[in-house]
Amino acid sequence: MYKNYENIYFIGIGGIGMSALAQYFLNQGLRIAGYDRVRNEMCIKLEKLGIGIHYEDNINMIASYFKNPENTLVIYTPAIPSNHTEFNWFKNNNFKIQKRSETLGNITNSKNTIAVAGTHGKTSVSGISAHILSNTPQSCTAFVGGILKNKNSNFIIDSKSENIIVEADEYDRSFLNLTPSLALITSVEEDHLDIYKDFESLNSAFQDFANKTKNKGIVLLNNKINPSFKENIRKDLKIYEYGLNDNNCDFNLHNIEYKNDECYFDIKFPKHKLTNIKYIFPGNHNFENVLAAAGIAYLTGISIEDIKKGIETFKGIVRRFDYILKNQKNIYIDDYAHHPSEIYAFLSSVKEIYPNKKLTVIFQPHLYSRTQAFFKEFAKNLSLADDLILLPIYPAREEEIQGVNSKLILNLVNIDKKQICEKDNLLNIIENKKPELLVSMGAGDINEFVQEIKTILIK
Repeated sequence: MYKNYENIYFIGIGGIGMSALAQYFLNQGLRIAGYDRVRNEMCIKLEKLGIGIHYEDNINMIASYFKNPENTLVIYTPAIPSNHTEFNWFKNNNFKIQKRSETLGNITNSKNTIAVAGTHGKTSVSGISAHILSNTPQSCTAFVGGILKNKNSNFIIDSKSENIIVEADEYDRSFLNLTPSLALITSVEEDHLDIYKDFESLNSAFQDFANKTKNKGIVLLNNKINPSFKENIRKDLKIYEYGLNDNNCDFNLHNIEYKNDECYFDIKFPKHKLTNIKYIFPGNHNFENVLAAAGIAYLTGISIEDIKKGIETFKGIVRRFDYILKNQKNIYIDDYAHHPSEIYAFLSSVKEIYPNKKLTVIFQPHLYSRTQAFFKEFAKNLSLADDLILLPIYPAREEEIQGVNSKLILNLVNIDKKQICEKDNLLNIIENKKPELLVSMGAGDINEFVQEIKTILIK
C-alpha cells in the first residue's frame, strides 16, 4: 500500500520505534524527513543516513517535497501533543496520516510476524530473538525497542526473509493493529493507567491481542500469567508456556549455575534439550527473557544448535542490564527499569551478584500517572538500595498532577541514606560519594548522564 507514496514525513522521528520505521522506508527507496523535539543520538544516526530532521515545530521548516498530499504519507507517534502545529497542518491539508502502530501492522500483516507483548521484557525478548534468527539461514527483519549491541542498531532488515520480529506495545492499544503468526506475552501487570482504567481492562486488551493471531497460529505465554487468561483465547490457536524450573512447561530453563561472571543453564524444549548454555546476563528476569526468545526461535524452526550459538554470542541491548563500568574499584550498571516489578527484578539480581557491596541507586520516576498509581510499590522496592538518589519525575507526554512528586516515594523508602536531587546537581553528588556499586534506572532522560557518571568514576 506504500507504493503510491514517494515521501514519508515522521512527526517524532527520533523515538526508538519511529526511527526503525524511518530506516525501513529509507531502505525501500522512499524519501524520508521528519521533526523531533530533541536532537538525540538516534536523530544524529538518521541524519548520517541522509534523512533531513528539524527540531522546531514549524511548517516553514518542512521541505517542499513533503508538502504534496498526493505523494506524501505522514506517520506520527501518539506521544505528540494534540496542539502540535505541523500535525494539525498536515491534518487540515488532507494528508494521509497514520499512527506508527498502524503502519507497522500494514508492513507486517502479510508476513510471518512474531509479535512480542508484555508489561516487561519486550525489548529484551525481541532483541535476543532477532539476534538468534538473523544469524541463521531463515534470517529476519526486526523492529526492536532498543539498540542491539551486536548490530549497533534497533533495526535489522533482510528483505528476502518472511520473518518479521516486532515489539507489540500495549500503550494506546497499539498492539491491536498487528496480526501475528506467533504472539508472545511475557507478563500482564497493571501499567498505563492513563489508558486503561483498571487491570481488567488491561488484561482484556492483552487477550484481544492474543486473539488477533492468525488462524491456527501460536501463542507463547509466560507461566506466571494467570491460568484463567488462556480460557478466552481462540480454540484454533496452539498455546505453549515457558518458565523457570518448571518441568510442566513446554520450554523450561533450569539447572542454573553461576561461575565467575557468567551464568550456565539447561533448556528443555518440547522434543529436544540443550545443556550447559553460557549466558552473560544474570537474574531470573533475564533468564525468563532468554528462554522466551529460545521458544520463539524453536517454534520458528531454528535448530537447537543455532539457538545455543545465538544465546552465547548475544552481547546485550543498550540500557538493559548494561554494564557501563566494571573494574576492581567500581561497578556501574544502567537499566531502563521504570515499573516497580522491573525495579525489584533488576535490583534483586544486582544484589544477588554483588552481596558484599553497598548499592547506590539513582532513579528517575517516569510519568506522573505511574508515580501516582505505584508510589508505595516504588518505595518498597527502592528500599533494596543502601543509598538512594531520587530525581524529579520525568513527565514525558503528561501534564503535572498536583501533589504528585518524587517526595511521595522518598517519604516511604525504608532506608537511612536517601535524598532527592535536581538533575544539575547529580554529578556533584556522585563525585562526592564515589560509590563502589552504582546503578541508574528510568525511562526518561537519565541516560544522558551515563557517560559523564562513568568519567567521574574512572578518575
